[in-house]
Amino acid sequence: MKNNNLFELPLMDDNITREDVNEVIDFLSQDPIPRLTNGPKVKEFEEEWSKWLGVEYSLMVNSGSAANELTMLALKYIEDRKKLGGTGEIIIPPLTWISDVASVLFSGFTPIFCDVNMKNLSFDLEKLKECITKQTKAIFVTHVLGINALSDELIEICEQNNILLIEDVCESHGATFKNRKVGSIGFASNFSFYFAHHMSTIEGGMVCTNDEEFYQVCRMLRSHGMSREATDENLKNRLIDENPDLNPDFIFARPSHNFRSTEINAVMALSQIKRLDQNNEIRKQNFSFFVNSLDPDLYVTDLETEGQCNYALIVIMKGISSFDYFPRPGSMERRDAIEKALKDNNIEFRRGLSGGGNQMLQPYMKSNFPSDPSNFNNINYLHNFSWYIGNYPTLHRNKIEKLIDVLNNET
Repeated sequence: MKNNNLFELPLMDDNITREDVNEVIDFLSQDPIPRLTNGPKVKEFEEEWSKWLGVEYSLMVNSGSAANELTMLALKYIEDRKKLGGTGEIIIPPLTWISDVASVLFSGFTPIFCDVNMKNLSFDLEKLKECITKQTKAIFVTHVLGINALSDELIEICEQNNILLIEDVCESHGATFKNRKVGSIGFASNFSFYFAHHMSTIEGGMVCTNDEEFYQVCRMLRSHGMSREATDENLKNRLIDENPDLNPDFIFARPSHNFRSTEINAVMALSQIKRLDQNNEIRKQNFSFFVNSLDPDLYVTDLETEGQCNYALIVIMKGISSFDYFPRPGSMERRDAIEKALKDNNIEFRRGLSGGGNQMLQPYMKSNFPSDPSNFNNINYLHNFSWYIGNYPTLHRNKIEKLIDVLNNET
């Protein structure tokens, strides 16, 4: 899908190809017209995705946001079913997309924010330990823009405290931790196939897990909470026995939404997944070249990038004094100069990394869940002094070199 705007370096330029579109055309050209809603092609892609990721179960939905919400609704259903008590708390980073926070709110859990670190943009683990209480149900980690967010210590914290680890991998298809794909390590994981991500179904998403009960609940909740969507006969029969006055075809176990995808999205996904690994290798090479070419006195170049798979080039300004992260007099002026240089060279960018920076500062949080962001030094810095720029398989090296020249010489 070519970006027809005027940017010389857009955020995304070639994520959907003519080959993908032709696959959809061929599918729609069948006579008779094939089933178009959630059906055999969706199931086929779910199976392919599970093999690629290395998990038992995958469930395709209509967006990464839907994957986030479905995950939290399923956790709440299981919590309530087992009478584990309380609404519970979910620890989340303020550096994430709004749908992570919204999914926690919609499910009835309480979001607890924890600041990030400046090495892999994941949780500050010392502060994370302070956030854990008896009410903590899960830690919802975000793999920011292709950077692996996991560590042995984070996994150990979850295991020692009997807390579920949920992975948001919407921006990080193919990133790894200890040679395992992220998204295959936590209790559940969420992916997005939005048009600007590593692979695209135009809109789409996936929930992944190795837990059969969670998977079965997700199957029901994906389709309005209907019990007939489960493939576990024991689960369906239990709900039928508990509700003898209802038509077995229309038992709604829990209020939910229509999160289903379509066969058209799945056809495109099956076309795209064939070249996902190859495209990701190019993205990795692009990012490594980029970050190794930035001026280390002006920008952060020591991120922990082992296992990275970036669909965006990360730019983090260093403090004016060039040896720390914290803003000094003149920082805002330099930030504005960087943005002017990018605009003057027709380079598209987004400030604040994932979700535009600190979610705690957004109106939906300030009006309903006011909190004090003053002790969140790292996310507050990233909110003002970081950007991401497009990284895709056909991004020519000379354009990356020009970008580096613009950034290194903006002063």
